[in-house]
Amino acid sequence: MPFTPFHLGPALAIGLPTKKYMHTPTFILANVVLDVEPLMVLVFGLNYPLHGYLHTVALAVVVGALLSVVMFKLGGIFSPFFKTLRLETDAPLRFRAYLFAGIAGTALHVLMDALIYSDIQPFFPWASNPLLNLNVTTSDISTACMWLGFFGLAYYAATLTYSTLRKTKNKLS
Repeated sequence: MPFTPFHLGPALAIGLPTKKYMHTPTFILANVVLDVEPLMVLVFGLNYPLHGYLHTVALAVVVGALLSVVMFKLGGIFSPFFKTLRLETDAPLRFRAYLFAGIAGTALHVLMDALIYSDIQPFFPWASNPLLNLNVTTSDISTACMWLGFFGLAYYAATLTYSTLRKTKNKLS
């Protein structure tokens, strides 16, 4: 999906409610990082498929794992920022929460794109895409992503409101 913002819908809707178990910032980033490939193709006019090797399950898993290592290593630097944004809980997460988030996010990205793009070969080196003919349209995926985005944003707004009210109540006590 060259329109990466649509990938943010599922990332928010799944990542925010599961932040006790999965590193939400890693999951959100993993859902969009693969679209660096089509961006490079479009910006530089490369003679390369719009959805190439990064949009395969094998390389998506590798990218997700690498991203999780980077995010885990940078956790100490960015954690206060993520906590301020309420994207992390106060309890520290183990590396496996980062690893799961990275791999799940990139795999979800490939799955969603494989449902609607004929140039994706999710199980490369097999040249076929068995997910393409499941009667799912671009409109179906876009609509689902949009609704998931609304849910994710509403959940995020509720989280921020609850956090603010709790802080205010504690100050008044």
